Amino acid sequence: MRLEAAGAGPLVPGGQGGSSGAPPDGDQAAGAQNKPWKKLKNMVHWSPCVVSFRKRYPWVQLAGHAGNFKAGDFGRILKKYCPSEQKCLECLVCDALQPYVPAYFGVVEHDGETYIQMEDLLAGFDGPSIMDCKMGIRTYLEEELEKARQQPCPRQDMYDKMVAIDPAAPTPEEHAQRGVLKPRYMQWRETLSSTTTLGFRIEGIKKADGTCNTSFKKTRQPEQVIQAFWDFVDGDKSTLKSYLERLKEVKVALEQSEFFKVHEVVGSSLLFVHDHTGLARVWMIDFGKTVPLPEKQTLTHRLPWVEGNREDGYLWGLDNLIAILESMLGE
Repeated sequence: MRLEAAGAGPLVPGGQGGSSGAPPDGDQAAGAQNKPWKKLKNMVHWSPCVVSFRKRYPWVQLAGHAGNFKAGDFGRILKKYCPSEQKCLECLVCDALQPYVPAYFGVVEHDGETYIQMEDLLAGFDGPSIMDCKMGIRTYLEEELEKARQQPCPRQDMYDKMVAIDPAAPTPEEHAQRGVLKPRYMQWRETLSSTTTLGFRIEGIKKADGTCNTSFKKTRQPEQVIQAFWDFVDGDKSTLKSYLERLKEVKVALEQSEFFKVHEVVGSSLLFVHDHTGLARVWMIDFGKTVPLPEKQTLTHRLPWVEGNREDGYLWGLDNLIAILESMLGE
């Protein structure tokens, strides 16, 4: 397996039990923390997704800001209106990526609020397991970084978050003022996970048995990602192979997509879903920070990001994700 590092040599997963291709045992998978199902509605650490259990389960919003989603009819969901996301979904209707994004059904009004009506990607599954992978080498737009610099005020809330994760992360000056600047926090946060090392990060996993894990902030190395994937699929190589095939299809579509060539794709996720029937699919979701490039500019989506070039690292991350799954299957 080779994981191509943007601007660096190949990344080869090593370490204990990481690259053997064998599923970890129960002790190895102990890193997945089980959290009560009822707490999920309060989590905002990973991209919002909605479950429409078709049988005895009610509609539930797994994560995200309260009120972002409402249940729709006929296998559809309503997501709170975002102009950028609406424009993207409209463009994607006629793009090579269309089979790999939620179907778009226009904008609707509901209880005085405006929503985007789209396909409920989970409607066809029976008690699905779900994983959200945030793609790319950063989760903020260049414009967000510049805007944050225009307000150079140390933030105690961001300092507190930093200290909670790593007490040694703040500088002596930041400790003294008990605050960090937002640009500093934004860039530091990305270095914690595999966002900067692999071009993607696992945001959260919800399994069919109700167990959930959103503790992936420090998941950086390939062997850690491998362990998380084995736990997600319960060691089932058939499911893993289905995911690999789907990812390769997504990659081909991305490389053919006219939309992808001329958009900076930031904060978007790949949603992995499978159930006990063997059905397994991957979709691209969340386009609220996907923005068009200036006229005549295109991106490789693989080059390292240097401020001003707008490279997002999406394809570099997908290359690494595919390579990891191939190593797990011994391909």
